[in-house]
Amino acid sequence: MNKPTPCMVWLPADHRLLGDHGHQMPFLLLGDKYARAVKVGADCQPVMFPLADAEQIADLLPLVDGVMLTGSPSNVHPAHFDEDVADPSLPLDPVRDALTLALIKACVHEGVPLLGICRGFQEINVALGGTLHQRVHEVPGRMDHREPKGAPYDEQYAPRHAIHLAPGSVFETWAGGPEVMGNSLHGQGINRLAPGLEALAHAPDGQIEAVAVQGARTFAYAVQFHPEWRCWETPFYNAIFDAFGKACRQRRSLRLQAADLARTGA
Repeated sequence: MNKPTPCMVWLPADHRLLGDHGHQMPFLLLGDKYARAVKVGADCQPVMFPLADAEQIADLLPLVDGVMLTGSPSNVHPAHFDEDVADPSLPLDPVRDALTLALIKACVHEGVPLLGICRGFQEINVALGGTLHQRVHEVPGRMDHREPKGAPYDEQYAPRHAIHLAPGSVFETWAGGPEVMGNSLHGQGINRLAPGLEALAHAPDGQIEAVAVQGARTFAYAVQFHPEWRCWETPFYNAIFDAFGKACRQRRSLRLQAADLARTGA
């Protein structure tokens, strides 16, 4: 019996220089925790197109069943929302920006399942016309959402504050109630919400924690927190990836049907 074709989820790479100062090499990176969450939580195969650029999206997107935009040490360049860099010491990744901001629009247009996490959440807001707070902790009335640097990862990714979920939203369904504790590891966050996005969760200080693409034909959600962290240990996080995986399998089914029709000429 032939095995079913695996669902494939595209995770764009980070572009980073690694090595001693003055003796560095460029690397293309993907965090294990993101790939593992796709593999285990969504039951899909994570894939990379390491040197893909925006001009190749039309050729590459039909090969996959979903896209997940990961978190990253780097920030979206504020030039994309008409601001100057507030803190030059923080890393940027303009090569990733050039791909992901175009990829988001293509996913929405083509009905490809899309999940954004942390930087990916911010990318979706910027790609669709929103802006970011570059330093949430300096905004009056806002909490410091940054992780405790140097602490063990179990502490960094531990629940930090409540997340209030919109009544009747999919997030309330996935969480099994109107409020859940979530982890918080970010310095930037949504300022002006993009047209076409709906806020479905907030931190106690009002910072947006989850969004949906309004009118999307399939799964199109993003979160500021980090459900990828051992998602199989937290029912809420696991439910997010389970729903994403189901949407990817639906797309795979449609994609394979279209391929069969093309082969047979029906």
